[in-house]
Amino acid sequence: MSVVTAPASALRIGPIELDVPVVLAPMAGITNTAFRRLCREYGAGLYVSEMITSRALVERNAITMRLIQHHESETPRSIQLYGVDPATIAEAVRIIVAEDRADHIDLNFGCPVPKVTRKGGGAALPWKTTLFADIVDRAVKAAGDVPLTVKMRKGIDKNHLTFIDAGRAAEDAGAAAVALHARTAGEYYSGHADWAAIGELKQAVTSIPVLGNGDIWSADDAVRMMAETGADGVVVGRGCLGRPWLFGELASAFGGEGVHVDATLQFVAAAFRRHAELLVEFFEDEDRGCKDIRKHVAWYFKGYPVGGELRAALARASTLQEIDDLLGTLGDAPYPGAGAEGQRGRAGSPKRTALPDGWLDSREIGSDTGEMMRGAEIENSGG
Repeated sequence: MSVVTAPASALRIGPIELDVPVVLAPMAGITNTAFRRLCREYGAGLYVSEMITSRALVERNAITMRLIQHHESETPRSIQLYGVDPATIAEAVRIIVAEDRADHIDLNFGCPVPKVTRKGGGAALPWKTTLFADIVDRAVKAAGDVPLTVKMRKGIDKNHLTFIDAGRAAEDAGAAAVALHARTAGEYYSGHADWAAIGELKQAVTSIPVLGNGDIWSADDAVRMMAETGADGVVVGRGCLGRPWLFGELASAFGGEGVHVDATLQFVAAAFRRHAELLVEFFEDEDRGCKDIRKHVAWYFKGYPVGGELRAALARASTLQEIDDLLGTLGDAPYPGAGAEGQRGRAGSPKRTALPDGWLDSREIGSDTGEMMRGAEIENSGG
């Protein structure tokens, strides 16, 4: 794995100084404490929680309160919030700050999931310019000295782009940084990210860092994105699925301290086992932790000579001992190169974004849609 190196580069987000300009993107069901801790063991950066619904936090939903917890080794601590109501989001931010639960808060305006966008949430929300600005403004004020950032997409579709207006509004409201996933909601995760849009945003937003997200599958991709776009940092999502050591490669590429690995089959097996162990600790339940690691099997062993029967058996294991016994049957093999690289996770396909009736008729929100939008806050967490 050859890695192109970039000049030593740090990233400042408010008072937070990161040794390398790298952020772990929130991913539903993935970026819990266990995965964040594992990524930290290899590299440096800012590691963000799963997306937390602000209403569930304000109502102190038990699952949500567990998800916002951090291990004592995690610093700085980062939580991403999602919501559609300015007052509720501001209250969620106040709770996090008052109870000292995070050092950084991110707001999600990039979720493309239909059950969210059809209620006006996620990537659909920046279309309503006043509402978006109000949410960010109130959240920034509630955060006080805790830096608050915004993550978004290019817009709803190619005919309804919002990222420049939203980026400038977030900057005006006092956000500490903005991050752009360079796809529209309609593109989901398909095709190729439009890195040129990140460059456009960097030209439009000049007083705070602009971070780029999309199609960073390797450290080389991250270095190239920053060189091509002028972005101040990168946000890495699906590229680290089954490859938490990517953060070590990223740290090294940006002049920081990262763990250099030889990703042989035995190394990958050990990383998989460590992930399972951390999940068991996080859930405080061996059966649940071993069930949660099942979704990661295909990602870890992508490109390696691990047969279907063994993969299926790992996806049925319910104890760490079972996992140990199965991994013990593996031999070793060198890093397979291209077979283990490239896209990871489901890309989906372009589709018409589900939206509330009449959503695109105006960029202002009508009085009849405010209550309806609250239905967008339907989960404790999401992607």
